[in-house]
Amino acid sequence: MTLFQAIVLGLVQGLTELLPVSSSAHLALTPYLLGWQDPGLSFDVALHFGTLLALGWYFRAEWVEMTYSALRLLRTRRVVTTHDRRLIYLIVATIPAGVGGLVLNDLAKTTFRSPYIIGTTLVVLGVLLWAVDRWAVRARMLDEITMRDAIVVGFAQVLALVPGVSRSGSTITAGRFLGLDRPSAARFSFLMSMPITLAAVIFEAPEALRSEGFSAPLLAGVAAAAVSSWLAITVLLRYVSKHSFGVFAWYRVALAAVVFYTLATRGA
Repeated sequence: MTLFQAIVLGLVQGLTELLPVSSSAHLALTPYLLGWQDPGLSFDVALHFGTLLALGWYFRAEWVEMTYSALRLLRTRRVVTTHDRRLIYLIVATIPAGVGGLVLNDLAKTTFRSPYIIGTTLVVLGVLLWAVDRWAVRARMLDEITMRDAIVVGFAQVLALVPGVSRSGSTITAGRFLGLDRPSAARFSFLMSMPITLAAVIFEAPEALRSEGFSAPLLAGVAAAAVSSWLAITVLLRYVSKHSFGVFAWYRVALAAVVFYTLATRGA
């Protein structure tokens, strides 16, 4: 892999990981459409370290509060503050995706990366995101999330193991279906992505390091992912405070059209 290719993939991963358009689809499709060798899932996951840095920095105040909550819960075993509850909900929401990742990891590396599957899931989740966002009638805030919400959104995150679904897309759609307002659905999606992304990086990074080492392309890709992830968080939270998710839904459908057109013209 060249330095240029790694930077491009890092930018793609960072921009699309936190937008509801599926980073896994983009990372699988970018080499396919540009005629590059697919670096594989391990390299893709290694790039997520850059996203972790961006998430940790952007939400640093909330993670500090939840760290205090964790220490207090261990000491008192009493749930008192909003951050106490939020920490518990994030833990609960992470469990389904963790189990799903262990069970479906091999399929995620192989079968699920098929362009046919990616194109289909891009359309299906795009239409679902548009419909749910358009007709969601309630507008609950982040502090009003319940245990039921955490469980439902947690199971929605499992769907993101299939490229084209999108972790943020599935969890934001679930949040909107449950009546969260747009910024709250996005913020909870971002917060809950950090534990499962950290687990994935820990699990897959050794394989990426064995193949790439601490090479210049890998380090450049991670740095590019960190910068573009921070930009994606900032832009999305500002955008959805005044606009719907419709533009992302239509983008997904347009990208799927490109995928199917390419498959047809290449005779794949």
